[in-house]
Amino acid sequence: MSEITYVRGDATVPSVKGVKVIAHVCNDIGGWGKGFVLALSRRWPEPEAAYRAWHRGRAGNDFGLGAAQFIQVEPYVWVANLVGQRGIRTGSKGVPVRYEAIDTALGRLADKAVALGASVHMPRIGCGLAGGKWSRVEPLIAERLVRRGLAVTVYDHGD
Repeated sequence: MSEITYVRGDATVPSVKGVKVIAHVCNDIGGWGKGFVLALSRRWPEPEAAYRAWHRGRAGNDFGLGAAQFIQVEPYVWVANLVGQRGIRTGSKGVPVRYEAIDTALGRLADKAVALGASVHMPRIGCGLAGGKWSRVEPLIAERLVRRGLAVTVYDHGD
């Protein structure tokens, strides 16, 4: 069984061969403008445009907690918009992260990655602006992705 590989670097530039899916967590209110999405938008306009259109059309599609959207940005690179946080602010209901939504979205990501024969690349999803704890997210990744034989690389930005 494979495991999660941790590296320092930029998750928008996976340095492996083959098909790659770059996964990240989005909110459920259509907001795109802080955190990892800025790095995505600097490289490709399509993930943000697709996410905003998906949110705008939510009355007639599957947009919502636990949903996943896949956008091909290069011949061998896809971006996975995973809806795993409620809103964008910490409030009376706690931090925005929703672990059960991340779990559901990771299941959808696993299906897509297996179908594509892809490896999966991500920052520590749900643990930045969403306020989640990696000790809660990592087991979900192990269960949903690693257990299905997918190679997963987690990127820590900076030196």
